[in-house]
Amino acid sequence: MNWNCKSTWRKAKKNTLWCLIGCSIGDFGTIFYFQNVNHSLSNFEVMSIAVINGILTSILLETLILLKQMNFISAIKTALGMSLISMVSMEVAMNLTDIFLTGGALLTWWVIPIMLIVGFITPLPYNYWRLKKYNISCH
Repeated sequence: MNWNCKSTWRKAKKNTLWCLIGCSIGDFGTIFYFQNVNHSLSNFEVMSIAVINGILTSILLETLILLKQMNFISAIKTALGMSLISMVSMEVAMNLTDIFLTGGALLTWWVIPIMLIVGFITPLPYNYWRLKKYNISCH
């Protein structure tokens, strides 16, 4: 495996960034919601819902982006066929960072950039490897 291919790293970074945007919308929206309403859910339950919503919004964003290149059925199939390993690792890394730094499911002005950086870096090597090995990309 050649880990020095600049064009593959560029493509992996682009794909990872789009995934991060989609995942962050659902993840942060969920945490923000539960941070601002009275509820009896544990941090684990809130984070689980945030992971699921992050994956769903990422798939939705990918589908919308892919509609520029293909019909709806093909776009949704491609978005659903994306690597769940990448999305789950991104989501788990972001939420563990949040819990580790804030002690719970809390969005603060200083933790969000750290969560985004960790969420971007975590799946990046896997996304590079996947592009290099299978030449599979969504963008």
